[in-house]
Amino acid sequence: MSAKTQERHIICEVRAKAPNRERVKELLLELVGPARAETGCLYYDLYEQADAPGTFFIVDGWTSAEAIAEHADHPNVTRVVDQLTPLLDVPLKVTTSTRVSDPQ
Repeated sequence: MSAKTQERHIICEVRAKAPNRERVKELLLELVGPARAETGCLYYDLYEQADAPGTFFIVDGWTSAEAIAEHADHPNVTRVVDQLTPLLDVPLKVTTSTRVSDPQ
């Protein structure tokens, strides 16, 4: 199996309740540095939807499904998710994919 086939890429949609937008952004930013330092992290970025403030996207890539599983169990992730959950409009929406095209 090639490295490209083992890679996993995630888009996580996070929709804050309006009054919680800044706190949700602060919490999400707490994920970035530690995640980037994890073994198996290819990239980890946070975006806010331009036409829908308070809707955030975490876009991240990992070397394998095992790396994602380790990330999901990381104490920093569980701590932040526990604090995020009551601040959200809807539950986190996580989409996992595999790379089809060659990377640039």
